[in-house]
Amino acid sequence: MIKKKYILLFVFFGLIQFIINQVNYRWDLTKDQKYSLSTPTKELLKTIDKDIYISVYLSGNLPYDFERLSKETDYFLKEITAKNSHIHYRFLNPKNNEEKLTQQGLAPSKLTVQEDGVVSESIIFPWAIVKYGDQTTAVSLLKNSSFNDETTQIENSIQNLEFAFANAIQKVTATKQQKIAILRGNGELEDIYQYDFLKTLGQNYFLAPFTLDSVAKQPQKTLAQLQSFDLAIISKPTEAFTEAEKFTLDQFTINGGKTLWLLDLVHTPKDSLMQNGKVLAYQRDLNLTDYLFNYGVRIQKHLVRDLYAAKIPLAVGKVGNKTQFDEFLWDYYPVLKTNNQHVINKNIGEVKLEFTNSIDTLNPNIQKTVLLESSKLSKTTSVPSYVALASITQSSDITTYNAGSKILGILLEGDFSSAYKNRIKPFENQFQEKGTQNSMVVIADGDIASNQISKGKPLELGLDKWTQAYYANKEFLINTVNYLLNDTGLIQLRAKQIALDSINRPKATQEKTKWQLINTFVPLLLLAVFGGLIFYYRKSKY
Repeated sequence: MIKKKYILLFVFFGLIQFIINQVNYRWDLTKDQKYSLSTPTKELLKTIDKDIYISVYLSGNLPYDFERLSKETDYFLKEITAKNSHIHYRFLNPKNNEEKLTQQGLAPSKLTVQEDGVVSESIIFPWAIVKYGDQTTAVSLLKNSSFNDETTQIENSIQNLEFAFANAIQKVTATKQQKIAILRGNGELEDIYQYDFLKTLGQNYFLAPFTLDSVAKQPQKTLAQLQSFDLAIISKPTEAFTEAEKFTLDQFTINGGKTLWLLDLVHTPKDSLMQNGKVLAYQRDLNLTDYLFNYGVRIQKHLVRDLYAAKIPLAVGKVGNKTQFDEFLWDYYPVLKTNNQHVINKNIGEVKLEFTNSIDTLNPNIQKTVLLESSKLSKTTSVPSYVALASITQSSDITTYNAGSKILGILLEGDFSSAYKNRIKPFENQFQEKGTQNSMVVIADGDIASNQISKGKPLELGLDKWTQAYYANKEFLINTVNYLLNDTGLIQLRAKQIALDSINRPKATQEKTKWQLINTFVPLLLLAVFGGLIFYYRKSKY
């Protein structure tokens, strides 16, 4: 009888264990659902039916903050592997692969670490590699920022984990569908200056150059070809648009095409400024005033100056034969803290503009959302006027920066009407006067998408090679394109916010010995107390 009971008990517990192994369910009891996946990620994981292999190189003997990032990465990867068995991951020690990783463009981070009064240098690789069949992409686990301390940067990186991995998985698994036209023919920005922006877009969308010159000879054919695209990007045109070209863009918009305008209406040649120290800024006529007016905006032909600005290096003297440089705030380069209320801007850093103009809003029938604006400590400079580097060293009267915030970038949404309604058409075509719900973005700075060049090679968009500051221009523009093309899933992930609990490190160091003693002796004391109670109970009973 006793044996039968043991057998039944053994079978019962074995059955329970079997059921537990078959049922995979996890509870997230955190207040902000920190360890729960967002809906876009869940939908993405459902589409994966082949093996994905993830190699994480953030391992080894890491400083505290990076150990925390490594653990959070592990938690997240456990969560997605629990949702889809086709995803496999492992942590690898980068010391065995440093040369190979560097050759792949995965730059290490060199850190000076101070713990318990001991200063040491640590080299880490905050990277992961996602592989799906023949497709491979790198994931940066450390979110770039030049304006936060290390702890804040780590916290931002932890918040960014879901977006970083979901974006990488989408890159290696997705089939490109939507098409983007990069407009040519009006002196737009050369490819090398927007290389990084276009390269990043090309990971998720089809890109193709599109020249409007052919409108003059084949207007109907050119319009039909343009309408096969979903979005048109016009980056810093320098030559005026003809009426036929404007009409083509107008009908593209009315028929549902999205548009991203990056415009400079004041010509301020930076190269001449740096060489000569002084340059004349003057108006640039692109023949777009009436066109943009119809869609609810007017770009003012003046320069916006902001006390919240980026720094530029200038020579201040020589020591021997070596030129000495110092960094100065340059109020013509405003640094913008974006409006975090809109999904395009959430959880991104500061955006840097150069010689920007302001935007006035018109047409109340079109919904307008300000995406970029200067600080309240701004002023405007009319043109033509000289811009001189010497003004940096001159003390500015802060009271003159009293123009208030200026709109520098705006999202327009609504039922657009043609700019050529009740007007003579430049060429015969099946004219559409009114469109359905549509959107466009206008930014009054053509350099927002321009990356710098170093030794003939384009740098990452947002990186200033002179000051090594990093700005969020690329994140902002990629979010803008995703939004315009209704690809909002990844933007929602970027906008996800979680509360992160952090240790008070000075207090932890101060009370280190106390808590070591507590953690060592309290468990032993509790064990001795319970042992004594059990001994006393058994002795009194038997």
